[in-house]
Amino acid sequence: MTVVERPEFRGPVHYGSLQLSTRYLLSPLAGFTTLPFRRIVRNIGGVGLATTDLVNCRALLEKNERTMQMIETHSEDQPFAVQIFGSDPQHMVEAAQFLVEHGVATIDINMGCPVNRIAGAGSGAGMMTQTEKTISLVQKIVEAVELPVSVKMRLGWDSENLTAPFFAKEFEQIGVCAIAIHGRTREQGFGGSVSLPGIRKVVEAVEKIPVVGNGDVRNVIDAAHMIRETGCHAVSIGRAALANPWIFRQLDEWERTGQYSPAGTFDERLTLMLLQHQHMEERHTPERAIILFRKMAHWYLKGMRIRKKLRGDFQKISTRDEFIEAIQRIRDEGPVGGNRTGVLTDCHIPVPNGPVDKW
Repeated sequence: MTVVERPEFRGPVHYGSLQLSTRYLLSPLAGFTTLPFRRIVRNIGGVGLATTDLVNCRALLEKNERTMQMIETHSEDQPFAVQIFGSDPQHMVEAAQFLVEHGVATIDINMGCPVNRIAGAGSGAGMMTQTEKTISLVQKIVEAVELPVSVKMRLGWDSENLTAPFFAKEFEQIGVCAIAIHGRTREQGFGGSVSLPGIRKVVEAVEKIPVVGNGDVRNVIDAAHMIRETGCHAVSIGRAALANPWIFRQLDEWERTGQYSPAGTFDERLTLMLLQHQHMEERHTPERAIILFRKMAHWYLKGMRIRKKLRGDFQKISTRDEFIEAIQRIRDEGPVGGNRTGVLTDCHIPVPNGPVDKW
């Protein structure tokens, strides 16, 4: 058990009338926070709310097959949120109304995606450059549905336009239930460090609704620092959960007791990896499941300390027989260093880099 000093926690986190079981949330990550992965982290425990990949509202209204798969849920996946993006108010409102009929607990509006094809089209972080239009759009969605509506945004478009506190205050007035804030500007992308003072300003801008801090939380120590320095009500975690799906349970244990158990061993990670693949096969053909799973398998194998050659070989498999053979090689060889039942060293968590306007 590892001991980490606890900060002062705020009360239970509410999204409107919905009280979350913990203050630790799974962030939306395109291509990763799929239903199979959400089921995995839910079963481990500690997740207060999980959010889908960001969903194109126009594709949702067209009932695009891939988009409809993105909003699928399961009895183990509750409560869950769907994050939508778009710039047309009518499409966004209709998408929100569509989600009401699909078992969604809350709706999240994406105002933070920095990718040029989204932000440049006036969606995602691009909404932060259009004050009146954005406030009007969010208000229309809030008024159109009875479900709680939250917003995720960045500190601002760039260092000269740190508009998140202003938006947070305005959104609270029109009925938004919560604000999630990534502590970087759109200009930064994922470069530099998260600004904890910037997140604190958003916390101070609202009166009652919870503010969820996000960015650079890789472990319990980082979460403690985030809560202590910003005063945020909750913490949202993305990439760190790919490397360590146990992080939510660790955070919940730590909040309750001041200490927490280590993440899974090699054998436990292998079992979890096979379970997620099984969830994929429940929804796709064996061949399709393998292709879709390879990206996620990279994180499992890296966390399991599998040598680079075997990780690379796994990315080339395409049939069930090749999958079984690759798993057997992984099981036989084990982690670099040979520790199958003890604590494994943390793996590096890369983030997108390069000029944000080229993403």
